[in-house]
Amino acid sequence: MTVAAFTFYAFALTTLTGGLFTVISRNPVHSVLWLILAFLSSAGLFVILGAEFIAMLLVIVYVGAVAVLFLFVVMMLDIDFAELRAGFVKNVPLGLLLAVVLAAELVLGIGAYQAGAVTLGTPEAGAATVSAAVPNIEAIGGLLYSKYVFMFETAGLILLVAMVGAIVLTHRKSHGTRGQSISSQVQRRPEDATRNVNQPVGQGIEL
Repeated sequence: MTVAAFTFYAFALTTLTGGLFTVISRNPVHSVLWLILAFLSSAGLFVILGAEFIAMLLVIVYVGAVAVLFLFVVMMLDIDFAELRAGFVKNVPLGLLLAVVLAAELVLGIGAYQAGAVTLGTPEAGAATVSAAVPNIEAIGGLLYSKYVFMFETAGLILLVAMVGAIVLTHRKSHGTRGQSISSQVQRRPEDATRNVNQPVGQGIEL
């Protein structure tokens, strides 16, 4: 067995193991950790296939952002595991239905794969051709910043507007509540913040 074949089977086994334990783990934190392992193993498979750009996206976007966000949210939430187990029986019919649909899709996919390859269309006249010696990242970058530059800039502008909108909604002052005044807090004197009272014995405290 060659090194490439051994590496492929190792990453494939790790990916399947991570996906399996993501589903069957009882602890949500453990499920997210197994999911991160599956993502990293999938990135290794894409590197072997020569799609280093997709591997980088898996590591940066899914592992570095989505999976870590899930991990922090799950760790900060007070999850009632007894309630989760109680709702498992209620959702069994839906789970079985989804399992049947997924199994049918696998059967159809295997049948379509064995039927033969799909005949793809021919490139349009004048379409840009990329040499096989050019790396994927360089080829994708050339397309993004030349042919699809306006779409790329539009997507970045939409993300910027969404980020600014989220910040504005977060810092919006609600009606009936007083906002924080930094200057008044800094200028506040100690005698205005505390009060010394000679409280008689046997009497309550006046708030």
